[in-house]
Amino acid sequence: MWVLARNLALLTVLGSACLLASLALGCRTAPVTQRSQFMLVPESQEVALGASAYQELLTEQPASANTRYGELVQRIGQRIAAVAERPNYAWEFRVLASPEKNAFCLPGGKVGVYEGMIEFCENEGELAVIMSHEVAHALQRHGGERMSQGFVAQAVENALKYATQDRDKIVQQRILTAYGLASEYGALLPFSRKHELEADHVGMILMARAGYDPSAAPRLWERFSQASGPKPPEFLSTHPSDLRRAGDLQRLLPEALAAYETAPARVGVGERIVVAANPVPQAAQ
Repeated sequence: MWVLARNLALLTVLGSACLLASLALGCRTAPVTQRSQFMLVPESQEVALGASAYQELLTEQPASANTRYGELVQRIGQRIAAVAERPNYAWEFRVLASPEKNAFCLPGGKVGVYEGMIEFCENEGELAVIMSHEVAHALQRHGGERMSQGFVAQAVENALKYATQDRDKIVQQRILTAYGLASEYGALLPFSRKHELEADHVGMILMARAGYDPSAAPRLWERFSQASGPKPPEFLSTHPSDLRRAGDLQRLLPEALAAYETAPARVGVGERIVVAANPVPQAAQ
């Protein structure tokens, strides 16, 4: 027992030292939500990694030939970029030829939207919900925050390996496996869900400032909940449930509507999206 006690004491000391040093170096306040963030990665490094990943992705994912989709994404993207207050970002907006219902924004403002995501949305406002959500991830620097969490998780794991090095290999593996489950489901996954909810919140404010009716946000997630197939329990998922997201956005809607009232130009939900080859969007009713 004294060996275990010694190892746990050593782990506590190493972990505490790592945590204290990290906290001293990595405190930051997130914009909009004012949440305290743990950040060890310089933003310049995030932007460089984002630009590199974007170029690699473009070599693997073909661009869409649908010019109407491209014009739509450019229009929404430029409106969002205009209110994002990040003139240092080299904004780019691309449509990718894939039926996947997905989109992304890499650090530095590199935005990609898949054709399948556009075709799921009923109008320009719903697509603005998706794009502003992805842009919010970049503005809140969620990627850098996740990288910082990973550094600390790896440091604690290394300390745990050292503390258990003289123990039976099977026992050691059980301890490490237990730690991995605890860090994944107890810390990293909940943090991912927190990031998603924060991006929902900031994204809805962002789309409102860009002139899109934020009421589209909870409606879109309600539709997602009806269209999605079976999903794992929320505590095993990196994303909150669609219904939870819709409910949270409905609760935050008054704040977003206040921002919408101050937008220089309000376009409501914009144009209806018609799914066809190079479709001509029609006015939404």
